[in-house]
Amino acid sequence: MKKYIFLSALASLALIGCEPEFDSSIEEGDFYSAGDADFSNFVSVGNSLTAGYADNALYVEGQLNSFPNIMAGQFELVGGGEFKQPLMEDNLGGLKLNGNLIQGNRLVLAINENGMPSPRPLAGDPQTDISNQLSGSFNNMGVPGAKSFHFVAPGYGSVPGVAQGTANPYFARFASSAEATVIGDAAAQQPSFFSFWIGNNDILGYATSGGSGENQQGNFNPATYGPNDITDINVFANVYSQALNSMNTETTSGGVVFNIPNVTNIPFFTTVPVNPIPLDAQTAGGLAQFYGLYNNQILPGLQGFGLLSADEVAARQVNFQAGEGNFVTVRDESLTDIAPFLQNPPFNLPPELASLFGQVRQATENDLITLTASSVIGSPIGQIEFMGNQIPLINGITVPLADQFVLTPQEQMQITQAQIAYNSTIEGLANQNNLAFVNVDAILAEASNSGVSYNGGVLSTEFATGGAFSLDGVHLTPRGYALIANRAIQAINQTYNADIPQVDIGYYRTIMPSNNVD
Repeated sequence: MKKYIFLSALASLALIGCEPEFDSSIEEGDFYSAGDADFSNFVSVGNSLTAGYADNALYVEGQLNSFPNIMAGQFELVGGGEFKQPLMEDNLGGLKLNGNLIQGNRLVLAINENGMPSPRPLAGDPQTDISNQLSGSFNNMGVPGAKSFHFVAPGYGSVPGVAQGTANPYFARFASSAEATVIGDAAAQQPSFFSFWIGNNDILGYATSGGSGENQQGNFNPATYGPNDITDINVFANVYSQALNSMNTETTSGGVVFNIPNVTNIPFFTTVPVNPIPLDAQTAGGLAQFYGLYNNQILPGLQGFGLLSADEVAARQVNFQAGEGNFVTVRDESLTDIAPFLQNPPFNLPPELASLFGQVRQATENDLITLTASSVIGSPIGQIEFMGNQIPLINGITVPLADQFVLTPQEQMQITQAQIAYNSTIEGLANQNNLAFVNVDAILAEASNSGVSYNGGVLSTEFATGGAFSLDGVHLTPRGYALIANRAIQAINQTYNADIPQVDIGYYRTIMPSNNVD
């Protein structure tokens, strides 16, 4: 059985470290203007995208290339002040608590044992320990992992609370006190101008976990939410309005807010195809026998008993053929779980075999397979006896992919409904408060569909090769963050009659190759 390796598409990246950089287009002596805005004290509120998180970690270079820091550099040309960030201790990105590792190092692109490029953790002993708290205030209030309601939650920066799961390790490093709130610490700095980008994590955890959380619509108590749940749209609206009002005071000259992109435009969901399975004739024949029992006896039998509809029987058919392009099998929780029935007459299947058929179907073009499934599809996990023969248990073939590796159309719909509601709140409050607005959803759709042209190339959302997204498939590269900074500057110029220059995004790197890996 040939294991599917999605990273074969990365073979062209051998020379990625040699890609050209471009000089900044800013000329000394050019005249720029802050317009109606005052950038002397710029404070940025947000989550990992604000912090500069990339490659599955937060590290110094990523922070220095965060979109707020890029913007602050341009603001200096029109009277902007110092922009302080809670910098990590190194470029490894790992995180410790009292000497114990709680977050691994960042990903780099390494050549694996098969001679193919592959994301691997950078080797080294990280020196950032959250028990060594930072002092002072910080302009970049980006907190990786924070959902909307976390920004107003007391205790979210408590070091003891990190081990208990009630606090955030990144905020615990620089919170003003154990009971401080993120928005309280941000507002206390009395910003003259602010950026505000929250809400992504209110749907992202649900999405990246393959919809393994719950959709909490109608539940107004976030304290009862799980880490992968979708936030109720009314909870989001109330918290967002409260937090935004805390930043947008009478002493603030203005701000810029950002909406939430569609997750189907990020490489975490667009890289691994639904049909990556190659089969030879012998293997295809064995699978036809294995699933013949399921297709031709079990499903019709259960339909005859009135347990399954004709539509569900049709949706559950599993067929493999010799050649390329076979669709993976997935576990779909929206299907009837038939495992308990299969252990009883007339089927009398052993529990192990019954569980394989319980909620299995083949993926369709409407499903999204997560990036994390790339290392799972095609991997063997043992054998099972079937009609006197030992059948290999292969993930995505004889063993359906688990829920966390697949985002079904029903789960995608729940995400989209929440995203639309969140974005309606965001844009409505931006207009109501006369704030600059950045449509990140449209920006990433543009990058996904046609690519974004810049001086020297095109930025797209293709995994690793497109330049916009880092190796975790969710967060941006420095070049991607530079694009966001530019679009924010455009919105600020238009809203506040300013004339602030943009950066040349070609000056910023994409992914980082290295063979110094674990």
